[in-house]
Amino acid sequence: MLKIVYFYQYFSTPKGSWGTRVYEFAKYWVEQGHEVTVITSVFAKSDLKANGFIDEQIIDGIRVKIINVKVNNKSSIFTRLYSFIKYGLVASYYALSLPADVVIASSGPLTVGIPGLISKYIKKRKFVFEVRDLWPDAIIELGGLKNKFAQNIAYKLERACYKAADLIVVLSPGMQDNIKQRFNLDKIISVTNSANIDLFSRPINSIKVPDYFSSHLIAIYTGNIGTTNNSELLYNAAKELMRQGNKQIKIVLVGDGKQKEFLKSKAKEEGVSNFIILDLMPKTELVALLQKSFVSLIPLASAPLLDTSSPNKLFESLAAGLPVVQTTQGWIKSFLTENSCGFTIDATDPVGLANLLIELSANRELISEYVENARIIAVQQFDKNILAKKMLDGVLSVLPNENLRTAYKF
Repeated sequence: MLKIVYFYQYFSTPKGSWGTRVYEFAKYWVEQGHEVTVITSVFAKSDLKANGFIDEQIIDGIRVKIINVKVNNKSSIFTRLYSFIKYGLVASYYALSLPADVVIASSGPLTVGIPGLISKYIKKRKFVFEVRDLWPDAIIELGGLKNKFAQNIAYKLERACYKAADLIVVLSPGMQDNIKQRFNLDKIISVTNSANIDLFSRPINSIKVPDYFSSHLIAIYTGNIGTTNNSELLYNAAKELMRQGNKQIKIVLVGDGKQKEFLKSKAKEEGVSNFIILDLMPKTELVALLQKSFVSLIPLASAPLLDTSSPNKLFESLAAGLPVVQTTQGWIKSFLTENSCGFTIDATDPVGLANLLIELSANRELISEYVENARIIAVQQFDKNILAKKMLDGVLSVLPNENLRTAYKF
């Protein structure tokens, strides 16, 4: 049995409104006979709550230690940095005290690398660094970290984590290329986000959805509502649909974020009735809305580093059989084109988005073809168990004992 300690601040199960990668992977590893402990905090979009400053729960065989440090993406950058640092310091205690064969630190934020470095250099454990976002470049590029001193510290921490890691796991081929080019490292594998195929592909009829999901064609967006996610592009596209007199298509956002109330008020004031924002909901309910939509919208702001991103909603949309309309110009654009399961538009072109939605609404044959392609590619490449095994094989590869590595291969 392998003992794995996983440092990750945003742990959530499908009952929450956040990505479930760590939950799905850890659950699979437990089923394979390993012992997994996740050290997490209290994220606003997760379903986890903590009793006291430190709480311990067993979730589907996963030992979860919850540090009662609250994280909310709507908080100021200073509030979030404080919560990141506080988590990193408390988590470092577990880096020193918990038995482990391998320690995984999942970033962002970069501060999660601190307990990973302590495990590596003080406890002499194997260290796997999982990169979800290219911090600090991404946050600097988006204007979230302007202090030069703080930037310098962040870059030094980034380099230290890459140098110390026995294996770097990134969430997209674009991230892999970026890190290889900048740091001349080969100890990197790409394990994208995944989808729970059973959950997202199985027809859900027990969840009541708004009537307009039956009377209109729904272009759906799920996730954070804010500038990084280019939410105003969706609002302006809805306005353009109304200007063109299209009454068939509605753009529906499901989520939360800094621009949520602003855009809701704006739509009400300007009478943009085909633009609707729904509150956060568990993934177990969100599935029903996805399955009754005709396309999934994945807009991101126009920023080069966002072209390397690996959004959960991409894989969940494909699993639900939804063609994707997105704005990044990197690996996702190539992937959608090569597999005929989605479309790419310019991040600054709401008219182009509106016109594409109108064109797709009139081309049911193409939509049907893309629906089938989406389902096939999700099953073949993005099933949670396939990717959980791929990452487990990577984790096992850092073990020094050849016999042990072989024994744990599945």
